[in-house]
Amino acid sequence: MKLSILYRGPLSSCNYGCEYCPFAKVRESTAEHQADERALNRFVTWMARRTSDQLSVLFTPWGEALTHKRYQSAFIQLSHLPHIEKVAIQTNLSCSLQWIKHCDVTRLGVWATFHPSEVSRARFVAKCWELEKHRVRFSVGVVGLKEHFEDIELLRKELPPSVYLWVNAYKRLENYYTAPEIQHLSAIDPFFPLNNQYHPSLGHTCRTGSSVISVDGDGTIRRCHFVAQLLGNLYSVDFERVLKERLCPNATCGCHIGYVHLDDLKLYGVFGEGVLERIPVSRAEKPSGLGLKKTGLIP
Repeated sequence: MKLSILYRGPLSSCNYGCEYCPFAKVRESTAEHQADERALNRFVTWMARRTSDQLSVLFTPWGEALTHKRYQSAFIQLSHLPHIEKVAIQTNLSCSLQWIKHCDVTRLGVWATFHPSEVSRARFVAKCWELEKHRVRFSVGVVGLKEHFEDIELLRKELPPSVYLWVNAYKRLENYYTAPEIQHLSAIDPFFPLNNQYHPSLGHTCRTGSSVISVDGDGTIRRCHFVAQLLGNLYSVDFERVLKERLCPNATCGCHIGYVHLDDLKLYGVFGEGVLERIPVSRAEKPSGLGLKKTGLIP
């Protein structure tokens, strides 16, 4: 079996205070951290035992995970298992990166987000170059708030040229961007128009639920983070029976970790082995097809 898992355990605390994030500066009790550690250890143990499968995981915590030793240890352990194809995570890169020296970096993927209100650009970029030194595959992104535009431009100049810089569109306000602003951000991130919309998904085929699943700390399986329906439990003996192609029940899909799996957008051909950590096959590659045509930027 070949399966990608989006793992989101009970961790919800973050050391940053971004005003656009509901989990900013949340603190958890010792008991809550212990519960998250038990859930993480159970998941890692399950992954380690599935030696006949080909598994990949993207950790998508409601907070910052890599500041905790337990997540660093999980990455070290999983990266050395031959049946684990990819261990990736969404992170703000605020932690020390010394633990990476103990990983098999050929299996690591990092989805790093820059938060200008929380860390200096120089400090963040230095961490990126450290990843580059360790030969870790990573992408870098930032929320496309208008007050961030200057930082986004400078970030593109200061990052390694081969690193893909994505811009997460701010979609809480309708028509937030002017046409010139869309074109400006698209010159930096050619896939920005794909993110700056909600893709029609109702009744569309999607890889989630079959070759991609969402799993929480209790092992509960959902097809993705955006569909509440429970499908089963990862720790059941016969959990594989729930894996089958399903049509999307939602009207639209607006988050990269969701719409990247929609069949009609054909983004697996764009991102290849970098689907989980948001790295296109070629940073210079120009997107085409259904998703971009809807923006009106191409005929």
